[in-house]
Amino acid sequence: MLLPSLFTDYMTTFRSSKKVNLMANDLFKSEGDINYGIERDNYISKIKDSKTKELLERDSKVFYHQALSTPCMQALSYADQSSIFDIAGNDYLDFHGNNVHLLGYGHPRLIAALQKQMNTLPFSPRRFTNETIVQLAEELVKRSDGDMGRVLFSPSGAIAMGMAIKLARKVTGRYKTISLWDSFHGASMDTISIGGEAIFRNDIGPLMPGAHLAPPPDPQGCLWQCGDACNAHCASYIEYILKKEGDIAAVIAEPMRSVPIIPPAEYWQRIRKACDEHGTLLIFDEIPNGLGRTGSFYTYKQYGIIPDMVVLGKALGGGLIPFAGVLGKSLFNAVLKNTAIGHYTYEKNPLGAAVALELMKILDEENLIALGKEKSKIIEEEVKAWKYTYKIIDSFRASSLLMGIVLDKDHHYWTKLDVAEFLMYECLRNGLNFKVSQGHILTLTPPLTITISEIKRALNILKRAFDALYTRCQR
Repeated sequence: MLLPSLFTDYMTTFRSSKKVNLMANDLFKSEGDINYGIERDNYISKIKDSKTKELLERDSKVFYHQALSTPCMQALSYADQSSIFDIAGNDYLDFHGNNVHLLGYGHPRLIAALQKQMNTLPFSPRRFTNETIVQLAEELVKRSDGDMGRVLFSPSGAIAMGMAIKLARKVTGRYKTISLWDSFHGASMDTISIGGEAIFRNDIGPLMPGAHLAPPPDPQGCLWQCGDACNAHCASYIEYILKKEGDIAAVIAEPMRSVPIIPPAEYWQRIRKACDEHGTLLIFDEIPNGLGRTGSFYTYKQYGIIPDMVVLGKALGGGLIPFAGVLGKSLFNAVLKNTAIGHYTYEKNPLGAAVALELMKILDEENLIALGKEKSKIIEEEVKAWKYTYKIIDSFRASSLLMGIVLDKDHHYWTKLDVAEFLMYECLRNGLNFKVSQGHILTLTPPLTITISEIKRALNILKRAFDALYTRCQR
């Protein structure tokens, strides 16, 4: 059986060339690192533990092989606080965690809250409510602004985004959307339609109609050549589409892109104004970075605007329960009498609600959101100092503990090897886990509970990886 063209092209490129400039292939610049490549092969070939190799082989035999996620590259046995541990006993500081580990792994208070709820009401059928789920809805509303007064919950972020899209259609009577190239909002059919990553869309269509895509506010790849910092000129493209189409239901985006891309306040303020002028809703996807990672409980608060809906997920379940939801304006309730946009089995999930409520208590009591900003400054100061030594570092982007080391895509080292993949696997070998985004950004998202000593250890591992890169490329 022939592999799909995506894998055929990719593997042909890698297996037949000793020197490949990956940056020339836009198809593989995605939310995460690719499962195939020379550096990955090198990493897996050096695994010596027999139990690890056996489990990886068993995994490879029973799971579908994708460009992302599976097949896997390591086997875990347990996780604790800021670290994950493989079955050979090696530990890794987790600066990835799929962004579910806002309070680290296995926080004792979250586990206690979950166990307490499991002993009383582990499941609530949809037609019944429960105290825990109502308390959570009230708490999310209390922390929001304006008329943001109603919620619906779901088992995953992609499903919650799907509910937001359906609600936008009902509210506006329109179906078209504007989202951003290179964006990711989930892997379901509706969310890959509004997503902008080819690796999820390739050979899948036809996709959902009316899904327009616009350039992201990324200064490094800006069509308007804005330079080192975004000047919000790209907002004019969205303004233009809104004006010309005239019937867009919603603009959908992460307020801060997870890779990360951190636009200036002017960008979202202009788009909010344009949405209001054209009767279009603004939906913010805060699934990966809401609840405090960026320095505020809701990221939108940093932009001086109020969206029409906010979609939450990942950390909402504390790394224990798959849990997500959409928060929106109360007035939208009027359009739903004859429609069900949710009705998911775990809509009134008391387990997820119990964990989420306890998570918010811990954030408040331990002042973790404010402390995250201070911890980010330690990392930022160190990495910015490295730029004088490691010229391949283009910039450092951060909003609290959503951080990224942006590599210079034009540096000649890319002709020798995949620089980002080399750095990632070198760090893995020494006990630090993070992901590569868009092929050239080292995305760092540690838990808010990370300690200063763990930060210093992670920085030391990163620095040693850059040293190893320069040693290898200067041979």
